[in-house]
Amino acid sequence: MSLVTSYLFLGIAVLLGVTSNSFAKSAEGFTLLFPSIITAITIVLCMYALSLVMKNIPMGITYASFAGLTIIATVVVGIFKFNQIPNLYSIIGLALIIIGVLMVNLLGNN
Repeated sequence: MSLVTSYLFLGIAVLLGVTSNSFAKSAEGFTLLFPSIITAITIVLCMYALSLVMKNIPMGITYASFAGLTIIATVVVGIFKFNQIPNLYSIIGLALIIIGVLMVNLLGNN
């Protein structure tokens, strides 16, 4: 698997992670069947995609990138789907996460 393919699978893992987070909120504490099933399936698929990424990208880089990008994307989904608008301090923190992900990927992987 090439490095480009690994990053493609990282993107898929982020998409699946955001999907699982969104459906977990909709599952209302896993009391609703359909969102609970979607949450479980997407979490398993997400972990599988991450395991493929870790064949080429170091575990720490993979997980830092996955976590940061998933946080950012989940906040965006929260804004549009659940009308959860972050305050100024949250926006500053999210900007720092983006900077961290860029540093890890562009400068941290020798």
